[in-house]
Amino acid sequence: MFDTIAAISTPRGEGGIGIVRISGPDSLCILSKIFTPKSGKSIEDLRNFSINYGHIYDGETLVDEVMVSIMKGPNTYTKEDIVEVNCHGGFLITERVLELILKKGARISELGEFTRRAFLNGRIDLTQAESVMDLIHGKTDKSISLSLNQLRGDLREQIGHLKKLLLDVAAHVNVVLDYPEEGIDDPLPLDLVDNLHVVMNTTDALIKSYDKGKMIKEGVKTAIVGKPNVGKSSLLNSILKEERAIVTHIAGTTRDIIEEVINLKGVPLILVDTAGIRKTEDFVENIGVEKSKEMIEKADLVLFVVDGSRELDIEDMEIYNTIDAGKVIGLMNKMDVETKIDVTPLTKIKKWIKISAKENTGIDAMEDEIYRYVVSGQVEDSSEKLVITNVRHKSALEKTKDAVRNIFETIDSGYPMDLIAVDLKEGLDALSEVTGEISNEDLLDHIFSNFCVGK
Repeated sequence: MFDTIAAISTPRGEGGIGIVRISGPDSLCILSKIFTPKSGKSIEDLRNFSINYGHIYDGETLVDEVMVSIMKGPNTYTKEDIVEVNCHGGFLITERVLELILKKGARISELGEFTRRAFLNGRIDLTQAESVMDLIHGKTDKSISLSLNQLRGDLREQIGHLKKLLLDVAAHVNVVLDYPEEGIDDPLPLDLVDNLHVVMNTTDALIKSYDKGKMIKEGVKTAIVGKPNVGKSSLLNSILKEERAIVTHIAGTTRDIIEEVINLKGVPLILVDTAGIRKTEDFVENIGVEKSKEMIEKADLVLFVVDGSRELDIEDMEIYNTIDAGKVIGLMNKMDVETKIDVTPLTKIKKWIKISAKENTGIDAMEDEIYRYVVSGQVEDSSEKLVITNVRHKSALEKTKDAVRNIFETIDSGYPMDLIAVDLKEGLDALSEVTGEISNEDLLDHIFSNFCVGK
């Protein structure tokens, strides 16, 4: 924390600009050894939050023509002095500038160390630090919106509010336990019981938002399943608008898992075309069938495709019986020909969409239904509702909810108030884990190891 670090912050490769970032107490001193401003001013005289044109030199040797940004702490990303050298992009130039900076006294940054310093120096909490990585890896507008809300501090503010509610309860409990002579009644006042209800309901809502938030952040694993020749591969091609999967009239053409990602109205949809599920003596096809069955279990959503031009048979029913009713949308394909199917026996599928993958009809209706499934009731408007996307946050909130549930049980059972004090501490500690007020080195190492070197 007391040395100066440096790293290339832009992707490696050829480009118009490459940025080498320096942070730490010696940033300006190191810059003064390698940078000559065109203005002729000394580094000390350059204005804070300014961009300065000049040249990088290694002794008398010209290295590059650059623009240098100077940002003096504490009003910076890391709350330290930061220098960013904007040089010409390319493998060699950026590496030469970085090597020169390291030679003059900086050390190479560890993974995520700039953001880690921002956290350790108190500029951001741990939820905001994690949102930086989510923002970098965001695949859609909606996932980026969730990350920006968290980076803005929405979750931190909510956690702070919950902590205040529990601290009000803890203050009363501590007075009862520490000053019995004051004659304060043991039962909690109604307003403090209301505090506990708010904490319980809020944590419960946040926990429930995780599954939807995770889908928006990481994508909805969507398995296209059905017996051979019902049009699964044609459906995949129709959604992707390209010939990604081989389509023939021969049953069993698809023998392995085909996976593609599309952006469905701001939600990453991970489409998986599976092998047709049927009994077969073909060794290779049988491997694909087993993979398809595994995919049904792992998928967030199953698109169950049946052939509308044929009656239901035992193969359809066997697949139907393996599908969870809570995560399936029924697709009646081949609606461009005479309809012969009767789906009334498939009672656990509440929604059927009629499509023709061959004629590309009904696809929009199907996509609308998939979108409704993903965002139903919880994250329709990510700018209005707080959604958690991190399993670490979910785990900590579950601890808080359990602690509050224990407090209610203690009150209802008439047990001593000492037990309430213990559960209150556990609930408060769990909330502090979310924001990083309570954390350990191993946890921080794990979180920041997922960052790139220059962030």
